[in-house]
Amino acid sequence: MMELASAALPDQPLAFIRACVMGLQVRWTYHSTMRLRERRISAEMVLSASKTFEVIESYPDDKYLPSYLVRATGGGLVLHAQFATDVAGDNVRVVTVYVPSADDWDEMFRNRRK
Repeated sequence: MMELASAALPDQPLAFIRACVMGLQVRWTYHSTMRLRERRISAEMVLSASKTFEVIESYPDDKYLPSYLVRATGGGLVLHAQFATDVAGDNVRVVTVYVPSADDWDEMFRNRRK
């Protein structure tokens, strides 16, 4: 059985994600497109918030590519977006986007509640 090679981790995940977003090297998954629509969040809200991005969780061993949960503010909202990083392809993939719930996150939406 052949083993899949693990995807490269970006040296500086936040800088890599920001550079891809600002350079419009972003791929939107079907899942993220559907979630944006049902949650009434626009892609532009996510893209224009890139200066406020901060990585709050890392998933280096995620299923297909290393991914990162990013907190952002835009349009008067706090948003969470999960970005999968494709270092070899020089792009990011938006896995999902949502407005975090106060039931699940601390008051600043940076840390999960236990």
